[in-house]
Amino acid sequence: MKKIIIPISALIFLLLMVAWLAGTFNNKITPSFEQATPSLIKATTYTVKSSTEAIFEGVAASITAKQATIISSRLLARIDKINVRSGDVVKKGDVLIMLENNDLSSSAIEAGERVKALVARHTEAQQNFHRANELFKKKIASQFDLDKSKADYLSIKAELTAAKQNLAQAQTTLSYATLSAPIDGKVVDRFAEPGNTAQAGEKLLSLYNPLSLRVEAQVREQLALTLTQGQSITVDLPTVKQTLIGLVEEIVPAANTGSRSFLIKVSLPYKENLLPGMYARLLIPAGHTEKLYVPQSSISQIGQLDFAQVLIDGQNQRRFIRVGQINQQGFVSIISGLIEGDIVVAVN
Repeated sequence: MKKIIIPISALIFLLLMVAWLAGTFNNKITPSFEQATPSLIKATTYTVKSSTEAIFEGVAASITAKQATIISSRLLARIDKINVRSGDVVKKGDVLIMLENNDLSSSAIEAGERVKALVARHTEAQQNFHRANELFKKKIASQFDLDKSKADYLSIKAELTAAKQNLAQAQTTLSYATLSAPIDGKVVDRFAEPGNTAQAGEKLLSLYNPLSLRVEAQVREQLALTLTQGQSITVDLPTVKQTLIGLVEEIVPAANTGSRSFLIKVSLPYKENLLPGMYARLLIPAGHTEKLYVPQSSISQIGQLDFAQVLIDGQNQRRFIRVGQINQQGFVSIISGLIEGDIVVAVN
């Protein structure tokens, strides 16, 4: 008999333990909703509304100068003087570099004196030809004399024309010894010093016009094809913390086969603190989207998590949300966690 009672007692004990662990002997509370407190109902609320906003895609770009030039020599000569340095502002026509020109000046003077001599001989030959022509008409001079005076006149005339051309060439070559600024602008860098020998075609100075700065960027074809010449585009300049409005000046009508992008050039208004090579971003319109905004006062934080108090059937419900940027009116955009029509409660 004891052999039967002991196992039965053990089984009953185990069943009782299981029932106790399952909470059979605990007082149970019927599930129900907590009644909303009067203070919550009287709290400041805001109904979430959606708004349509434009989407902008940022494209990396660089500032360049539309008017930029390299100053180089057309002669092989020693540099006598350089009047500017990097950062100097110059006007069109200002003398930048002087090369040695003693031999060129002598050649120009010699050519000028030869022209003077030929002008005197030309005048004499012309008078002799007219005199021989008058004498021939009066039958005093022979045809031979007339032909000879005419030939002398034409020969001197040809020599005078050639001498004038030589003088113009000598003066032009002499002018190459004086390098002047072709545009109004600022000196970027100089690559030579007085005493150096200037090689033909070798760069000596670089200039750019600060009034001709623009932004150039490679824009993916899907965005580039939506742009039109003359369209206004926002240009972000992170370095100087400025935002400017530029105009699409040029759209290169050929895509880069490697990146499938088009070169877009956007003109900029003049700003003194802008320099070629600076980083910029083109904010190109890329469509529209619906965004939700709520006041900052309706958002609470626990650690790194953001929450909003939402009213549902008069009851307060804490809801986890993801927030975006703050607009100019001080409202925070909602990425997820709320929908249009939700009623949020101000925390403060």
